[in-house]
Amino acid sequence: MTLDNLTAISPIDGRYGEITAGLRNVFSEYGLIRYRILVEIQWLQDLAAHEGIREIGPFSVQTNQFLDSILENFSLQDGNRIKELEQITNHDVKAIEYFLREKTAAHEEIKSCSGFLHFACTSEDINNLSHGLMLADARNQFLLPPLQEIINSLAELAAHYAAQPMLARTHGQPASPTTLGKELGVFIKRLQRQIKQLNDVQILGKMNGAVGNFNAHRIAYPEIDWMQISRDFVESLGLIWNPHTTQIEPHDYMAEYFHVVIRLNSILMDLCRDLWGYISLGYFRQRTVAGEIGSSTMPHKINPIDFENAEGNLGLANSMFGHLAEKLPVSRWQRDLSDSTVLRNMGSAIAHCYIAYRSCRKGLERVEADPDRLNSDLNDNWVILAEAVQTVMRRYGIENSYEQLKDLTRGRSVDRDSLSEFIRSLNIPKPAKQQLLELTPFNYTGNAQQQALEIISGIKRG
Repeated sequence: MTLDNLTAISPIDGRYGEITAGLRNVFSEYGLIRYRILVEIQWLQDLAAHEGIREIGPFSVQTNQFLDSILENFSLQDGNRIKELEQITNHDVKAIEYFLREKTAAHEEIKSCSGFLHFACTSEDINNLSHGLMLADARNQFLLPPLQEIINSLAELAAHYAAQPMLARTHGQPASPTTLGKELGVFIKRLQRQIKQLNDVQILGKMNGAVGNFNAHRIAYPEIDWMQISRDFVESLGLIWNPHTTQIEPHDYMAEYFHVVIRLNSILMDLCRDLWGYISLGYFRQRTVAGEIGSSTMPHKINPIDFENAEGNLGLANSMFGHLAEKLPVSRWQRDLSDSTVLRNMGSAIAHCYIAYRSCRKGLERVEADPDRLNSDLNDNWVILAEAVQTVMRRYGIENSYEQLKDLTRGRSVDRDSLSEFIRSLNIPKPAKQQLLELTPFNYTGNAQQQALEIISGIKRG
């Protein structure tokens, strides 16, 4: 059976294959190999450029261009050749070194110093930098952009419905009114805070040999400042240098990265569930799509499948990130290979995020509020003004104000007339009484509208 979107075991490469295709260049075996090639080539070029290593360089402009072209022209055929070499070596990183020896065998300047390929490196020197580059690219290409698109979609809705009153629900029960725009705005602020933290996560890298002490480096070139070379090299890749490690970079930053994404996903899950609920209540309608079917037997249905899809994929991503964040910082003594096994699944977790983010945004673009339904719910719940009435009563020293409103409202039907009658009976100043009489479920929204507009005004559009 051939592998395609229909026969793939994972829906990431099957059902959602068209959505996640872009991630293959980053997280596939091919992608990992390509990052390893990048690190190996740049390490050789950096060594050649160092004036203290006379046996190798400096390389000519043409030689550096030749080396760069190996990466630029790296193909699936090259990747398959590396996998063939791995069958012989039974070592994936050593196969990279042998592949580069083959590619440079006919180049006289490089052939004369081929011993400096993978010089003084342990496999983890190459792998940790490759994984760091993968996570950096994932953050910049597949996490931050769709998250910003979600914020932009939320901002459009929040701006449009900043003043639209809505019955709030605490514990699932009618509560003091808010506005639809403000409630959506809260999610914007929550997401923005976590996005900043994701941006601020430092992606670390190390280049210091078998157990982190530059043992081999210092034996070969004791006079060279290998700490400085290591720092310059790691930073040249756009990563943050970690000078103190065992054989492996400890992966603590990965746990930080994954925990931030877990929090982002949890916020989005909260959003999806809220929107699902608002659709169920009729507060939101979903725009119809020609030809789309909600139920195989009930023609009227338009199911909130985008938010349901997002919720499911967010849960899968978080379960994977949770294991990655707990496992990766733990290694037996200076090194064990259990991290390698789970690191290969980072892309699956990122892919579930990417699918979820797209689904969430698609759902946001399909919803529109039903003001009549929102207003009808408010009009049926004059009881929610009990908070306002008892608070004003407290101000003017009326005893047992809370208890009086409790007796008036709990388990009883309260409408405008019965509430007005109670307000008129109060011994409070006329202006305060008039203010309460003018209060309705539609205008008792505090500063919700101002909050919505303030949140929207602070958004930096992506």
